[in-house]
Amino acid sequence: MDELHDLHGLPRPRGLHGMDHRIVSALRACGADPRVAGAARALSLAGEHGAVWLVAGLAGAVVDRPRRGAWLRGTALTAGAHAAGSVVKRVVRRPRPTHVEPLVGTVGRHSFPSSHATSAAAAAVAFGALGARAVPPLAAAVCVSRLVAGVHYPSDVAAGAVLGALTARLGARWMTGGPA
Repeated sequence: MDELHDLHGLPRPRGLHGMDHRIVSALRACGADPRVAGAARALSLAGEHGAVWLVAGLAGAVVDRPRRGAWLRGTALTAGAHAAGSVVKRVVRRPRPTHVEPLVGTVGRHSFPSSHATSAAAAAVAFGALGARAVPPLAAAVCVSRLVAGVHYPSDVAAGAVLGALTARLGARWMTGGPA
């Protein structure tokens, strides 16, 4: 094996794609620890279709009655961001990493952008604006879980996070009841 080929004798990707491969390989290796693998699986499952964020938003609406409307609009923004990520994914059609063994199954075979990261970042921005301090670190953990699980490249996660954060930020005035 030389430095231009991987363990399977295939050419190593270069540039950003090569860096994506190396980072996902390194983080997926962390999943060899059963505790890390279990956490990655649980976070990936919780983030599927934005479920954890939808539940959090609805719970916020129930608990924080004076700001119920803001919580519901933040939940709608999060769901909308997730949907936008899914649409972009169908357009771009980037394949998921195949050079690592995934820890979790996936709904689809396309990778860019990460819908988990899109909904997580949208929730972090929207619910963070409402004072939900636990959401941003949990959102970051969901994003990292996709790399440890070996089902996304870092650029997928970064693009999803940017899309989600922008979606929530653009809807912030609407969410808090101000003019759109």
